[in-house]
Amino acid sequence: MTTAGPPDTDAQDPSPSPGFAAGVRTSVRELGGSIAAVFRNPGLRRVELALVGSMIGDWAFATAVVVWAYSVGGVTAVGVWTAIRLTLMALTAPFASTLVDRLPRKRVMVASDLLRLVLVTAAGVCLVLDTPAAPIFVLATLAGLLGTPFRCAQRSLMPALASTPEELTASNGTGSTIESLSFFIGPMLGALLIAASSVEVVFFLNAITFAWSMVMVLGIHVPHRDEPDRPTSADPDDEPAKESFAAEVSGGFRAIAADRDLAVVIWLVSAQTIVAGASAVFLVVMAVDVLGTGPEGVGYLDSILGVGAILGGFFAISRASKRSLAQDLTVGVVLWAAPLLLITAWASPVTVLAAVALLGFANPLVDVNLDTIVQRLAPDAVMGRVFGALETCVIATMALGAALMPVLMNAYGLRTSLAVVGVGVTALSLPFLPRMRRLDERLTAPAGLDLLTAIPMFVPLTPATVDGLARKLVRVTVPASGVVVTEGEESDRFFIIESGLVDVMHDGAVLRQEGPGDFFGEIGLLRDVPRTATVVAVADTVLLALGRDDFLAAVTGQSEAFRAADDVVSFRLTV
Repeated sequence: MTTAGPPDTDAQDPSPSPGFAAGVRTSVRELGGSIAAVFRNPGLRRVELALVGSMIGDWAFATAVVVWAYSVGGVTAVGVWTAIRLTLMALTAPFASTLVDRLPRKRVMVASDLLRLVLVTAAGVCLVLDTPAAPIFVLATLAGLLGTPFRCAQRSLMPALASTPEELTASNGTGSTIESLSFFIGPMLGALLIAASSVEVVFFLNAITFAWSMVMVLGIHVPHRDEPDRPTSADPDDEPAKESFAAEVSGGFRAIAADRDLAVVIWLVSAQTIVAGASAVFLVVMAVDVLGTGPEGVGYLDSILGVGAILGGFFAISRASKRSLAQDLTVGVVLWAAPLLLITAWASPVTVLAAVALLGFANPLVDVNLDTIVQRLAPDAVMGRVFGALETCVIATMALGAALMPVLMNAYGLRTSLAVVGVGVTALSLPFLPRMRRLDERLTAPAGLDLLTAIPMFVPLTPATVDGLARKLVRVTVPASGVVVTEGEESDRFFIIESGLVDVMHDGAVLRQEGPGDFFGEIGLLRDVPRTATVVAVADTVLLALGRDDFLAAVTGQSEAFRAADDVVSFRLTV
């Protein structure tokens, strides 16, 4: 019997590049296939439909609040309310996301929708009753804050609903595209309704969209669990120590710090969101000084940004099967900065429109791949808090960009300021491209993953957990007539048959034969007893072995996995 290292991942043989037309057809076909796969999945379909309603309503509501705030307090009221809302979102995100890891994620989404429905309805009633402005500001702010647990729960729930990594990426891409479309449709709908009726009508419309979202989420069936993995032990007295509240809240930041790849990804995204924050300033200056349209030209630039984002979303979805998540994210970050140098070189309407379109195109490359990478790397037990920590980083760096850009512009003007931002963010991003290539290799599905996912006791585990187990498998080759394990010896590994055939024997009698996809060794590990059977290879056999500690940590760490494993053990001990 010979033992090798971890099994090799599937080789990716280069193939000749197709012609341009063939490449376009392939991309369109992959795009259509990815979107169709998302909407064939009932759970993912309901999540996307929930996002359609709530995001369009959110953008319409945001437009209505700004219009109302301007009417009661001018620019100062709008600016102060926006600053307070963003500050509170950044500060409360780690606390709000803790709920996502404490409670079933579907329940968090439903509760968030219900509470926001009540708050927005109450704000609309206040408008109808012509109350003072203060309670309306408070209600609108609270509704905005409750969006954080919804989004964190939704993003953390997606891996449990997706059946493959490619489907997960495609679902994130579809969500990003919906968000881009909502950015157009929501404000336009809000403006039309305000012009035709009143602000409170938009508030009540948002309440209806929250009801729609809640109905969609209630219909989601989570295949194996609707809560993070919880430690489970055969000994009920062997419970893990409870984390302190401070440790629990900071869990997302600690998980990011513990994974160097994840930390680099957050670093890159934070660099991109500095530019996103700065864009709130430089887009206005571009509209006034370069386009000559006045401040209202920002609306045109936002439209160009949105068109680019829609195209970028479709492109990101079509890339779902390319296994280059981290590299595509890095390209997206660079495209959020480098195009600004076009305006530095030649400030004209043409370069402004081209640069803004590229910024929009880049946005889904960052957002889609970011969500998928976090969902693949973050432990399920802290995934909600990781997304909460990410929200804090994103909001803080956007605020930093918005604060720094006026200082740069007052000192150096538009073109030089754009050069500083463009060169700075590009220089911060490109050196990490080799590391992102290695991260893509890490994210490539390992050999043996398909065998693990077909075994009942591993089915309830998250994709990230099963992926991690597959990377720890060791290939073992056994010649015909070779003994794999002997009855009575120490139980130290769990085995899956990759190819070949074995006899499982007890007291010299053959109990059963097992072939590819079958497994053995779980009884001794779960019951902590010596081997209960001898296993002999009938033909040349290749096995994948998982160490005792890794097997027990995975199976006993999730209640449904433990029950499934115990059912297998009970059945085998009775035959």
